[in-house]
Amino acid sequence: MKRVVVSMRIDEYPDREERRDAVDQNLIRFIFDAGFMPVLVPNSMVEVGGKGESPYLKVFDLGAVGNLERFIRDVDPVGVVLSGGNDIGSCPDRDITEQVLLRYALKHKLPALGLCRGMQMMGVFSGVELTGVSGHIRTRHELVGEINRDVNSYHNQGLTGCPDGFRVLATAEDGGIEAIRSGTLNWEGWMWHPERENPFNQADIKQFQKLFS
Repeated sequence: MKRVVVSMRIDEYPDREERRDAVDQNLIRFIFDAGFMPVLVPNSMVEVGGKGESPYLKVFDLGAVGNLERFIRDVDPVGVVLSGGNDIGSCPDRDITEQVLLRYALKHKLPALGLCRGMQMMGVFSGVELTGVSGHIRTRHELVGEINRDVNSYHNQGLTGCPDGFRVLATAEDGGIEAIRSGTLNWEGWMWHPERENPFNQADIKQFQKLFS
């Protein structure tokens, strides 16, 4: 079974003095249903340092990621999945972990899929900023564009524009960007959560298979 690396959210428990990596079990099931083996990537394999002016990304020591890069090489994935959860900028170690994953995918020409926050990270990585949105939390809405169907929505931020080299696959009825695809890389971003559909939408399964096969 071909392996894909999957990023994780960070949950903090101050009363227990713990920071935990986590991912929805349904995302694991979704990836297995698509025929791939998910390999979860810890956020604790990078060293965070420096301060920046961006409200979304801080300046990181991208040299302090040797353990993570070795981990990815040893896994030898066929692609990268950036999961949802956390606002960009709230967990610097997750931010840099996902940047390293995208940098690895870029260097090795691997497919990548960003889900919700993952699509936001893909956009920020490509030079686009984020903006607050309303009416997109715990709801459903129709997509307009190359993808036309009803999807779930669980986000309060969105891209301010389409990243250079990408095209918009779908928007919400309010014009918010809901799906993007690179014209030069095998990268896509979806603002919905395919793992939260019950049962999983076969259109999502088939597109996942197409992207990573």
